[in-house]
Amino acid sequence: MEKIKEASTPRYVPSHSKSPSPKQKLSSLRHEADVAITRAEEAEAKNKKLEQALLERDQEIKSKDHRLDDLEKQLERTSLKLKDTTERLRRVDVDAEHMERQAKRYEQECDEWEKKYEEAQGRYRKAQGELDDLVANMDNL
Repeated sequence: MEKIKEASTPRYVPSHSKSPSPKQKLSSLRHEADVAITRAEEAEAKNKKLEQALLERDQEIKSKDHRLDDLEKQLERTSLKLKDTTERLRRVDVDAEHMERQAKRYEQECDEWEKKYEEAQGRYRKAQGELDDLVANMDNL
């Protein structure tokens, strides 16, 4: 850019006695115009590149925004599923504890009934033995 600026400034070799001729002035103006056109073309090319880069960045931002929206929706769905699953797990834990208490109670009842059965069985055998003794004593009479 510095070179262009240097080239764009006319370099007159001052002549102490004469002013530049019209041909020199025209040549100098043409040179300045050419330099200005070159600078303008370069600036336009640079502007076009920057606009393209800006457009690409905008597209990239839109794409990432869309991806972010999708991920946020997915996170929300996953959070809801997790909450639902956690609630169901809590209910299953409560039900399991209830079932364990109930099973323990049934086992205790079963043990009690087995004990009562064994006691009744013992009384039956004792009564049967007494009956057998009574029958035997009656047969001996």
